[in-house]
Amino acid sequence: MFIITFYFVSLHNKKKIEMSKNNPIAEVFGFPISNETETAKYYRENRLCPFHNRFPNCTKDKANNPLGVCCVNHGNNKVITCPSRFREDWKILHDAASFVWPNGTKWTSLPEIKLVDANGQSAGNVDYVIVSYDEDGQITDFASIEVQGVYISGNLRNPFQQYMKSPTTDFEWTGRNFPHPDYLSSSRKRLIPQMLYKGGIFKSWNKKQCVVIQKSFFDTLPTMPHTDKENADIAWFLYDLKYSEADQRNHLVLVDTIYTEFQSALEHVIYTKPGDMADFLNLLQGKLDERISNEPETRSVMDLL
Repeated sequence: MFIITFYFVSLHNKKKIEMSKNNPIAEVFGFPISNETETAKYYRENRLCPFHNRFPNCTKDKANNPLGVCCVNHGNNKVITCPSRFREDWKILHDAASFVWPNGTKWTSLPEIKLVDANGQSAGNVDYVIVSYDEDGQITDFASIEVQGVYISGNLRNPFQQYMKSPTTDFEWTGRNFPHPDYLSSSRKRLIPQMLYKGGIFKSWNKKQCVVIQKSFFDTLPTMPHTDKENADIAWFLYDLKYSEADQRNHLVLVDTIYTEFQSALEHVIYTKPGDMADFLNLLQGKLDERISNEPETRSVMDLL
């Protein structure tokens, strides 16, 4: 009996794994699609965000028709696509504060702080600035926190809308333009510019910086030289989502913290390791040879006289 039961459980789990290959949606409005509790249904029906969005409702993409996908399935990972997903229990703020100050320090957080350069030009908004203060409420120190989700290539709205028409744990998407994480765009279009502009200003002020991303995202970045906590300019807080059977939900967990200096980290993230120049030269020579061999014969006006 045990062998037969185990066999059917294994088949069921295998079926769920196979189904997930055709399902890009991992969480909707804060809950896994496998969660069919009344609470999960309540959040879906009312399009609510349980992760401290500025408004009770989800406002991702469109306020009146939000794209309520918190994270997507990609291989064996649940990849966070919405920055609000990192706000679960405000762990990111406490983890950052523990890097900047010793235990017992009075601190709080200020969201969306505008940053300007020496010419008064905007360098963008800082996601969070954590500040320490004394007994009189005067700021004694501050540090930045940047939170980065992952961009998506492909169309995520179409499968989301299809799922919302009839939410089911067996959801599959066979449409075109299957969505998947775009790590390269996430770093080049978002993370690197942040480090260049906003990070450069904080470095010039000799203030600590915190970067909150998912571990799978960090693993796609070039390898950076590490340092110790005391000498670090930047702390990279790497999180992941761990599923809990107890409440049928995924929970944000800090899995690693990487400490780096600003300049060395920036150089390794910005500059791509070059390939062999000889290979590039051979490519150019091939293109030139092709151009010459296919170039039509031309004559000057003088040749016609």
